[in-house]
Amino acid sequence: MQKSCQQPRPPDTPGIDVSPTMVSKVTDKVLPLVAEWQSRPLDRIYPIVYLDAIHFKVRKDNRIINKAAYSVMGINMAGQKDILGIWIGENESASFWLGICNDLKNRGVQDILIACKDGLSGFSEAINTVFPKTEIQLCIIHQIRNSMKYVSWKEQKEIIADLKKIYQALTLEEAELGFDMFKDKWGKKHPIIIRSWENNWLELTAYFRYPYEIRRIIYTTNIIEGYHRQLRKVTKTKTAYPTDDSLRKIVYLATVEASKKWTMPIRDWKNCISQFAIHFGDRLDQEMMVG
Repeated sequence: MQKSCQQPRPPDTPGIDVSPTMVSKVTDKVLPLVAEWQSRPLDRIYPIVYLDAIHFKVRKDNRIINKAAYSVMGINMAGQKDILGIWIGENESASFWLGICNDLKNRGVQDILIACKDGLSGFSEAINTVFPKTEIQLCIIHQIRNSMKYVSWKEQKEIIADLKKIYQALTLEEAELGFDMFKDKWGKKHPIIIRSWENNWLELTAYFRYPYEIRRIIYTTNIIEGYHRQLRKVTKTKTAYPTDDSLRKIVYLATVEASKKWTMPIRDWKNCISQFAIHFGDRLDQEMMVG
Protein backbone atom coordinates (compact mmCIF):
# COMPACT_ATOMS: atom_id res chain seq x y z
CA MET A 1 0.00 0.00 0.00
CA GLN A 2 1.33 3.41 -0.94
CA LYS A 3 2.20 5.60 2.00
CA SER A 4 1.81 9.34 1.65
CA CYS A 5 4.75 11.53 2.48
CA GLN A 6 2.36 14.20 3.77
CA GLN A 7 2.54 14.46 7.53
CA PRO A 8 -0.70 14.41 9.49
CA ARG A 9 -1.50 17.88 10.73
CA PRO A 10 -2.25 18.60 14.37
CA PRO A 11 -6.00 18.32 15.03
CA ASP A 12 -7.62 21.64 14.21
CA THR A 13 -9.14 23.67 16.99
CA PRO A 14 -11.70 25.99 15.36
CA GLY A 15 -12.87 28.97 17.33
CA ILE A 16 -9.98 28.99 19.83
CA ASP A 17 -8.14 32.28 20.09
CA VAL A 18 -4.41 31.66 20.55
CA SER A 19 -3.59 35.17 21.74
CA PRO A 20 -1.74 35.40 25.07
CA THR A 21 -4.75 36.94 26.80
CA MET A 22 -6.65 33.70 26.31
CA VAL A 23 -4.07 31.40 27.92
CA SER A 24 -5.76 31.29 31.31
CA LYS A 25 -9.19 30.81 29.72
CA VAL A 26 -8.28 27.80 27.59
CA THR A 27 -10.05 24.84 29.17
CA ASP A 28 -8.69 21.39 29.82
CA LYS A 29 -10.66 20.21 26.80
CA VAL A 30 -7.57 21.14 24.79
CA LEU A 31 -5.35 18.66 26.64
CA PRO A 32 -6.80 15.54 24.92
CA LEU A 33 -6.02 17.22 21.58
CA VAL A 34 -2.47 17.86 22.75
CA ALA A 35 -2.09 14.22 23.83
CA GLU A 36 -3.52 12.97 20.54
CA TRP A 37 -1.19 15.17 18.53
CA GLN A 38 1.86 14.27 20.65
CA SER A 39 1.22 10.51 20.18
CA ARG A 40 0.14 10.49 16.51
CA PRO A 41 1.90 8.07 14.10
CA LEU A 42 4.90 9.45 12.25
CA ASP A 43 6.64 8.63 8.96
CA ARG A 44 9.07 5.73 8.72
CA ILE A 45 11.99 7.91 7.67
CA TYR A 46 12.97 11.56 7.92
CA PRO A 47 15.90 12.87 5.85
CA ILE A 48 16.46 15.71 8.34
CA VAL A 49 15.34 16.55 11.86
CA TYR A 50 16.13 19.75 13.73
CA LEU A 51 16.24 20.04 17.50
CA ASP A 52 16.16 23.18 19.57
CA ALA A 53 14.74 24.57 22.81
CA ILE A 54 12.74 27.66 23.69
CA HIS A 55 12.63 28.76 27.33
CA PHE A 56 9.70 29.89 29.45
CA LYS A 57 9.00 30.74 33.07
CA VAL A 58 6.62 28.42 34.93
CA ARG A 59 5.33 28.61 38.51
CA LYS A 60 6.20 25.68 40.76
CA ASP A 61 5.76 25.47 44.54
CA ASN A 62 5.12 29.21 44.89
CA ARG A 63 8.24 30.14 42.94
CA ILE A 64 9.03 30.77 39.30
CA ILE A 65 11.48 28.48 37.54
CA ASN A 66 12.86 28.28 34.01
CA LYS A 67 11.63 25.46 31.83
CA ALA A 68 12.37 24.59 28.24
CA ALA A 69 10.06 23.40 25.52
CA TYR A 70 12.20 21.06 23.41
CA SER A 71 10.99 20.89 19.82
CA VAL A 72 11.75 18.28 17.18
CA MET A 73 11.04 19.42 13.63
CA GLY A 74 11.15 16.83 10.87
CA ILE A 75 11.59 17.38 7.13
CA ASN A 76 9.70 14.54 5.47
CA MET A 77 10.37 12.88 2.13
CA ALA A 78 8.25 15.52 0.38
CA GLY A 79 10.43 18.27 1.86
CA GLN A 80 7.70 19.60 4.14
CA LYS A 81 8.20 20.78 7.72
CA ASP A 82 6.36 19.18 10.62
CA ILE A 83 6.78 19.44 14.38
CA LEU A 84 7.08 15.80 15.49
CA GLY A 85 6.64 16.65 19.15
CA ILE A 86 7.28 19.09 21.98
CA TRP A 87 8.63 17.99 25.36
CA ILE A 88 8.75 20.24 28.42
CA GLY A 89 11.56 19.77 30.93
CA GLU A 90 13.98 21.49 33.28
CA ASN A 91 17.26 19.75 32.52
CA GLU A 92 18.80 18.15 29.47
CA SER A 93 20.44 14.77 29.91
CA ALA A 94 21.15 11.63 27.94
CA SER A 95 18.24 9.88 29.67
CA PHE A 96 15.88 12.77 28.83
CA TRP A 97 16.81 12.62 25.15
CA LEU A 98 16.73 8.83 25.18
CA GLY A 99 13.07 9.03 26.18
CA ILE A 100 12.35 11.40 23.31
CA CYS A 101 14.19 9.23 20.76
CA ASN A 102 12.34 6.13 21.96
CA ASP A 103 9.06 8.04 21.73
CA LEU A 104 9.79 8.85 18.07
CA LYS A 105 10.69 5.23 17.39
CA ASN A 106 7.55 3.92 19.09
CA ARG A 107 5.47 6.24 16.91
CA GLY A 108 6.89 4.70 13.74
CA VAL A 109 10.19 6.43 12.97
CA GLN A 110 12.71 3.82 11.84
CA ASP A 111 15.46 6.04 10.47
CA ILE A 112 16.73 9.62 10.59
CA LEU A 113 19.47 10.51 8.13
CA ILE A 114 20.80 13.76 9.64
CA ALA A 115 19.98 15.37 12.99
CA CYS A 116 20.81 19.07 13.33
CA LYS A 117 21.13 20.47 16.84
CA ASP A 118 22.65 23.20 18.95
CA GLY A 119 24.65 22.29 22.05
CA LEU A 120 21.97 20.04 23.56
CA SER A 121 23.53 18.09 26.41
CA GLY A 122 23.26 14.31 26.12
CA PHE A 123 21.50 14.23 22.76
CA SER A 124 24.30 12.67 20.72
CA GLU A 125 24.61 9.68 23.06
CA ALA A 126 20.85 9.14 23.05
CA ILE A 127 20.27 9.27 19.32
CA ASN A 128 23.28 7.03 18.67
CA THR A 129 21.60 4.45 20.89
CA VAL A 130 18.18 4.53 19.22
CA PHE A 131 19.14 5.53 15.65
CA PRO A 132 22.78 4.45 15.34
CA LYS A 133 23.10 5.37 11.64
CA THR A 134 22.02 8.98 12.12
CA GLU A 135 24.67 11.59 11.38
CA ILE A 136 24.78 14.62 13.69
CA GLN A 137 25.45 18.18 12.60
CA LEU A 138 26.11 20.74 15.32
CA CYS A 139 24.85 24.23 14.49
CA ILE A 140 27.75 26.40 13.35
CA ILE A 141 25.95 29.61 14.28
CA HIS A 142 25.45 28.46 17.87
CA GLN A 143 29.11 27.47 18.06
CA ILE A 144 30.19 30.93 16.91
CA ARG A 145 27.85 32.61 19.40
CA ASN A 146 29.30 30.50 22.19
CA SER A 147 32.83 31.35 21.07
CA MET A 148 32.07 35.06 21.13
CA LYS A 149 31.21 34.88 24.85
CA TYR A 150 34.93 34.77 25.55
CA VAL A 151 35.96 37.57 23.18
CA SER A 152 36.14 41.33 23.77
CA TRP A 153 34.13 43.45 21.37
CA LYS A 154 37.36 44.85 19.92
CA GLU A 155 38.48 41.39 18.78
CA GLN A 156 35.13 39.99 17.64
CA LYS A 157 35.23 41.24 14.04
CA GLU A 158 38.72 39.81 13.45
CA ILE A 159 37.95 36.46 15.10
CA ILE A 160 34.69 36.04 13.17
CA ALA A 161 36.58 36.72 9.93
CA ASP A 162 39.10 34.00 10.85
CA LEU A 163 36.33 31.55 11.79
CA LYS A 164 34.71 32.10 8.38
CA LYS A 165 37.82 30.59 6.80
CA ILE A 166 36.90 27.39 8.65
CA TYR A 167 33.15 27.01 8.22
CA GLN A 168 32.93 28.59 4.75
CA ALA A 169 35.69 26.38 3.37
CA LEU A 170 34.89 24.34 0.28
CA THR A 171 36.41 21.12 1.59
CA LEU A 172 37.13 19.51 4.94
CA GLU A 173 40.85 19.70 4.23
CA GLU A 174 40.58 23.46 3.66
CA ALA A 175 38.58 23.79 6.91
CA GLU A 176 41.24 21.86 8.83
CA LEU A 177 43.93 24.15 7.42
CA GLY A 178 41.87 27.18 8.43
CA PHE A 179 41.50 25.80 11.94
CA ASP A 180 45.25 25.17 12.23
CA MET A 181 45.86 28.80 11.25
CA PHE A 182 43.24 29.92 13.78
CA LYS A 183 44.93 27.92 16.54
CA ASP A 184 48.34 29.37 15.68
CA LYS A 185 46.98 32.90 15.84
CA TRP A 186 44.57 32.72 18.79
CA GLY A 187 45.49 29.59 20.72
CA LYS A 188 47.44 31.25 23.52
CA LYS A 189 44.95 34.06 24.03
CA HIS A 190 41.71 32.06 23.65
CA PRO A 191 42.37 28.42 24.60
CA ILE A 192 38.72 27.91 25.65
CA ILE A 193 37.54 28.64 22.10
CA ILE A 194 40.13 26.29 20.63
CA ARG A 195 39.19 23.52 23.04
CA SER A 196 35.48 23.89 22.28
CA TRP A 197 36.01 23.63 18.52
CA GLU A 198 38.35 20.65 18.96
CA ASN A 199 35.90 18.81 21.22
CA ASN A 200 33.02 19.35 18.78
CA TRP A 201 34.99 19.08 15.53
CA LEU A 202 33.40 15.90 14.16
CA GLU A 203 29.85 17.18 14.64
CA LEU A 204 30.72 20.70 13.48
CA THR A 205 32.19 19.45 10.19
CA ALA A 206 29.71 16.72 9.24
CA TYR A 207 28.19 18.94 6.54
CA PHE A 208 31.41 18.85 4.50
CA ARG A 209 30.40 15.35 3.37
CA TYR A 210 27.57 16.79 1.31
CA PRO A 211 27.07 19.09 -1.69
CA TYR A 212 25.97 22.69 -1.36
CA GLU A 213 22.23 21.93 -1.64
CA ILE A 214 22.33 19.91 1.57
CA ARG A 215 25.07 21.89 3.34
CA ARG A 216 23.09 25.11 3.32
CA ILE A 217 20.11 23.57 5.15
CA ILE A 218 21.96 21.53 7.78
CA TYR A 219 24.87 23.67 8.97
CA THR A 220 22.51 25.79 11.09
CA THR A 221 19.25 25.27 12.99
CA ASN A 222 17.78 28.52 11.62
CA ILE A 223 14.76 26.70 10.22
CA ILE A 224 13.50 25.58 13.64
CA GLU A 225 14.51 28.89 15.22
CA GLY A 226 12.11 30.54 12.76
CA TYR A 227 9.33 28.40 14.20
CA HIS A 228 10.35 29.42 17.71
CA ARG A 229 10.16 33.08 16.71
CA GLN A 230 6.55 32.43 15.74
CA LEU A 231 5.93 30.93 19.18
CA ARG A 232 7.44 34.02 20.78
CA LYS A 233 4.92 36.25 18.99
CA VAL A 234 2.15 34.37 20.79
CA THR A 235 3.81 34.05 24.18
CA LYS A 236 5.85 37.27 24.49
CA THR A 237 3.40 39.11 26.79
CA LYS A 238 3.00 36.21 29.22
CA THR A 239 5.58 36.56 31.99
CA ALA A 240 5.00 33.17 33.63
CA TYR A 241 2.72 30.17 33.19
CA PRO A 242 0.85 28.75 36.18
CA THR A 243 1.51 25.10 35.23
CA ASP A 244 3.29 22.92 32.68
CA ASP A 245 -0.11 22.10 31.18
CA SER A 246 -0.93 25.76 30.58
CA LEU A 247 2.40 26.16 28.77
CA ARG A 248 1.81 22.94 26.84
CA LYS A 249 -1.61 24.15 25.66
CA ILE A 250 -0.49 27.53 24.35
CA VAL A 251 2.57 26.05 22.60
CA TYR A 252 0.33 23.43 20.96
CA LEU A 253 -2.20 26.02 19.79
CA ALA A 254 0.56 28.25 18.42
CA THR A 255 2.04 25.24 16.60
CA VAL A 256 -1.34 24.51 14.99
CA GLU A 257 -1.41 28.05 13.65
CA ALA A 258 2.21 28.02 12.46
CA SER A 259 1.87 24.67 10.68
CA LYS A 260 -1.05 25.91 8.57
CA LYS A 261 1.49 27.92 6.56
CA TRP A 262 3.80 24.97 5.93
CA THR A 263 2.21 23.84 2.69
CA MET A 264 5.24 23.97 0.39
CA PRO A 265 8.50 21.98 0.38
CA ILE A 266 11.61 23.78 1.60
CA ARG A 267 13.56 25.56 -1.11
CA ASP A 268 15.38 23.45 -3.72
CA TRP A 269 14.12 20.21 -2.15
CA LYS A 270 14.15 18.20 -5.41
CA ASN A 271 17.90 18.67 -5.70
CA CYS A 272 18.33 17.86 -2.01
CA ILE A 273 16.41 14.59 -2.16
CA SER A 274 18.35 13.56 -5.26
CA GLN A 275 21.59 14.09 -3.35
CA PHE A 276 20.20 12.20 -0.35
CA ALA A 277 19.38 9.30 -2.66
CA ILE A 278 23.03 9.15 -3.75
CA HIS A 279 24.48 9.41 -0.24
CA PHE A 280 21.94 7.19 1.51
CA GLY A 281 20.85 4.92 -1.34
CA ASP A 282 20.12 1.69 0.55
CA ARG A 283 18.25 3.48 3.31
CA LEU A 284 16.09 5.52 0.93
CA ASP A 285 15.48 3.13 -1.98
CA GLN A 286 12.41 1.44 -0.53
CA GLU A 287 10.86 4.67 0.72
CA MET A 288 11.38 6.45 -2.62
CA MET A 289 9.83 3.57 -4.56
CA VAL A 290 6.80 3.56 -2.25
CA GLY A 291 6.53 7.34 -2.13
